[in-house]
Amino acid sequence: MGLGEGTSLTLLKSLNLRGWLLVGTAVCGVVLAGAVATFGSSARAGAALEERKLPMKFSWVACEPNCRGWVSAVGIITADTPKNFEEFARSRQLGGATVVLDSSGGSVNDAITLGRRFRNLGLLTTVGMSVQNRGGQGARPAVASEAYCESMCVFLLLAGKKRYVPEAAHVRVHQIWMGDRADDAKAASYSAQDLMIVERDIGRLAKYTFDMGGAGDLLSLALNVPPWEDLHELDAAELKLTNLVTTDLVADVLPDVNVSAPAMAELAPKAQDRVSEQPEHPQASSSATKTAEALVPTGTAPATTSQK
Repeated sequence: MGLGEGTSLTLLKSLNLRGWLLVGTAVCGVVLAGAVATFGSSARAGAALEERKLPMKFSWVACEPNCRGWVSAVGIITADTPKNFEEFARSRQLGGATVVLDSSGGSVNDAITLGRRFRNLGLLTTVGMSVQNRGGQGARPAVASEAYCESMCVFLLLAGKKRYVPEAAHVRVHQIWMGDRADDAKAASYSAQDLMIVERDIGRLAKYTFDMGGAGDLLSLALNVPPWEDLHELDAAELKLTNLVTTDLVADVLPDVNVSAPAMAELAPKAQDRVSEQPEHPQASSSATKTAEALVPTGTAPATTSQK
């Protein structure tokens, strides 16, 4: 939806910005301790990072007959993401499946819509990078655990009925803000309407957080991180305090998949924040307000963001 058609706050993250603008909400990233996955070259790691700059893409990773498989969700949550997920799910029996997240976040309202759909399907969540191991016939796909789930990605993680975060994962939070003024949050000017938009979407996120079984500590931790500071990475204690983690066993979300944490030093994300316009619900009027978006950090070049 383009600017001017309506507004809804979206969570934003920035590769250069370090944080989220104004009163924001938490976004955490969950990374799955993946089955040993070897990246033979920086080119392969770079390709994975580039994919995180794009709108979220869903794909089914099959590993039958050894395991059921899982849904790989990589990229930024946009206004089209809920619709794209419905199209992806239409021809599949996804009830109770696991979603492996690798995302810097995105639209607040669209993430809420998608998260509620995840919960309705009884999906399980974790974070990681899905990779196809090379080894000839019989080689099984794997999940590399050193991935990033930041900003609104955390709320997708929270949507899982069971949630696992591997030790190598990076779950990071910060505030939300008006994305069109993310480049210099302190110098920008804001209207009463802008403040209303932010507060409205914080309320939506708060309700969603509690509906999903999350703790208020998640919002508190995020709201303490202004956009001009580095994102806050949740440690093991905070992951449990916020109720983002419900199990310490990867087998609870990915049975029969061996997991480990391959070194991926080049995967060091930061996200770019921006605002887009998108109502939380399809029936919402066109007068819905803006929402902040969180974009994934992707390696050496900052993510490019177009205003919506």
